[in-house]
Amino acid sequence: MNRRTLTTAEIGDIVRTTRKAFGLRQDQLAGAAGVGLRFIVDLEAGKQTAQIGKALQVLATLGCSLEITPPPEPKGARKA
Repeated sequence: MNRRTLTTAEIGDIVRTTRKAFGLRQDQLAGAAGVGLRFIVDLEAGKQTAQIGKALQVLATLGCSLEITPPPEPKGARKA
């Protein structure tokens, strides 16, 4: 299984590329996702402190999926 860690800049590039592929302006995406224009500008610029909830809204609006895989449990670990 090929796992990789995305940087905020790479996420921003994905958002920008996908938005442009749909022929959307930044303000149009902001309206569709229910976020502000400034947030889209910052997200596409790779701002590291972008709110994760809003970023997930934007990604979902664009039809992007995000997978988070927890690390394997160490042997002998107790389940909560």
